[in-house]
Amino acid sequence: MAEPVTTAAQWAVYLLQCADGSLYTGVTLDLQRRLAQHNGERVGGPRYTRGRRPVQLLWWEPAADRGAAQQREAAIKRLPRSAKLQLRENVAGPTPLPVRR
Repeated sequence: MAEPVTTAAQWAVYLLQCADGSLYTGVTLDLQRRLAQHNGERVGGPRYTRGRRPVQLLWWEPAADRGAAQQREAAIKRLPRSAKLQLRENVAGPTPLPVRR
């Protein structure tokens, strides 16, 4: 995967695939920390992914602010599974993870 992009705190919307094949959509300010939580490497994280580890990041995109991130998350959650998986197909190459410094 490409080198992480350095950014200031920025909201992100993300899509995970769980070990059981299910999909999870969420928002965060720190994507790397949140992935570590989803995979049990750090304390925290939702109950949903706790029993479905490991999870894999399929897709993410930045959002202007929390409200925009939550609106995009809600829109993605309404999509059928095939459309969610197509989000990944629309990305040209691997998407670097943001790094907060």
